[in-house]
Amino acid sequence: MNQPVTSETYTAQLRRLAELTARVAEQRAEAHTWYERQCEAADRAVAEAAAQLQDAEMELVAAREQQERVDAEVAHLWQQARSRLGVRRLGGPPAPANGVAATDPVPMLAKVRDLLDRAGQPGELPSSVNPLLVLCGVAGAVLAYGLGAGARALGVGYGGDLAVGMPVLALVVTLLGPLIGLAPARMLADRRHAMLGPRPIIVVLGAGVITTVLLLTLGR
Repeated sequence: MNQPVTSETYTAQLRRLAELTARVAEQRAEAHTWYERQCEAADRAVAEAAAQLQDAEMELVAAREQQERVDAEVAHLWQQARSRLGVRRLGGPPAPANGVAATDPVPMLAKVRDLLDRAGQPGELPSSVNPLLVLCGVAGAVLAYGLGAGARALGVGYGGDLAVGMPVLALVVTLLGPLIGLAPARMLADRRHAMLGPRPIIVVLGAGVITTVLLLTLGR
């Protein structure tokens, strides 16, 4: 026969049942809390991933735009290089080398533009052409002296007022002889894609002045 349960045993069982129920509720609450935290962490991870994806897409668009600008600038600079350096039989612009770390192309393009600007600017005539410059000065002085001599002869031939005015005109033309030599000197500089600077001008004028003085001295 079943023995009756005492009140103490029944009370102990109820207390144990209450403890187990409380423990289960506590564990269930912890499980819910852990689940909510995991969901929040997952939501944050998804939001961060979406933000990173959006940033990456924006960077990709910006990179493509910069690539288009760089390609256009490279093509423009390459065309300038072909025209300024006189090299027509060149292919397309060079492509980036493989295996080389990527660098910012903007400073490099600025350096290329600076080099092209300096390459396109004409330099001064070298000292090796000084004999030709002297010849230009001498030729200008001789030409002016010849024109002056012709003017004086014309004045003597016609007489009258021309006999008075033509010698003055002849002297003015003769004195302008050194300046006349600058015209062929400028043509020489243009053919050599150079600039007629102060030194070549001084050489031409000096040779012209010396020649003019000698011609006037010998012509007396």
